[in-house]
Amino acid sequence: MTSRKVWSAEEAKALFDLPFMDLLFQAQTVHRRHFDPNRVQMSRLLSIKTGGCPEDCTYCSQSARYDSGLSASKLIEVERVISEARRARDAGATRYCMGAAWRSPKERDMAQIVAMIEGVKALGMETCMTLGMLDGDQAKRLKVAGLDYYNHNIDTSEAHYSNVITTRTFADRLETLQNVRDSGIKVCSGGILGLGEGNQDRVDMLVTLANLPEAPESVPINMLIPVAGTPLEDAPPVDPIDFVRTIATARIMMPQSHVRLSAGRTGMSDEMQAMCFFAGANSIFVGDTLLTKDNPAEDQDMLLFTRLGLSPMQAHEHFAGDPVADTGDARRQAARAADPAIPVLR
Repeated sequence: MTSRKVWSAEEAKALFDLPFMDLLFQAQTVHRRHFDPNRVQMSRLLSIKTGGCPEDCTYCSQSARYDSGLSASKLIEVERVISEARRARDAGATRYCMGAAWRSPKERDMAQIVAMIEGVKALGMETCMTLGMLDGDQAKRLKVAGLDYYNHNIDTSEAHYSNVITTRTFADRLETLQNVRDSGIKVCSGGILGLGEGNQDRVDMLVTLANLPEAPESVPINMLIPVAGTPLEDAPPVDPIDFVRTIATARIMMPQSHVRLSAGRTGMSDEMQAMCFFAGANSIFVGDTLLTKDNPAEDQDMLLFTRLGLSPMQAHEHFAGDPVADTGDARRQAARAADPAIPVLR
């Protein structure tokens, strides 16, 4: 295994604070070494169990502790999940993510969860789940079922974490990530901007992720969508330049990870999203709903992709050197002729 950089907080903050154009140039250069800059991975997210969560995450409409107007529901049927996944695949999504508002899954639900994974996997899609905390045995069962990714965000820096959540610790988050990694499932972990944190907290969050024994294969960066009834309902908006800086810093620090532009895109202009793609974001959620939050409609995304000359990735297409099929994309070949730093897909 090739060695990789271990980041200090000081080094990462110096990177974040570079002049904006220098930071973006460096991020785009790193991005082109590992990915096709004109291809974006498309995921779809379905809430398989909504509301009633016992945790006190101050940003979340699904917490039972807050009056957000969201009613709790039971775990939905396997057949519905597979039907929704098939529709998502036919619309162009290659990864299907399933989320349940739990502290951790209960044994009585595991057989249904396993059946969902197996059913979605049979459609040829990458599978992802987010179910709260996992112990080692649960992670192994999900791996055997065919789960490709497990999402468990660390949300923010360790220093700021207790200001956002008190019902589980930062160490609990890291333990779940290690259980997932030990099982052989790929890790999806990122955070949320707009939780009252400062730029140093954003940098420290990225340092934690980049310095894990293995960096997450997928790093979602969310922008808070304030929800009425939660403690953060009046949180001030995130500065767009700082958001783009965070994307660019994540790209440089985790060069082979998919950096996902996640929740909050409804509050971003097309120009801000384009800048995020230039800074190294190469994954999005598609569909008009993210769990309980709004998301841009698919036709809006495709219009933006057309304007920017972007195209969706294939399933299981990752960084340069992965054994994926050549797309034969003439635009890609032309771009590579002009810039040999663009990797060839084999």
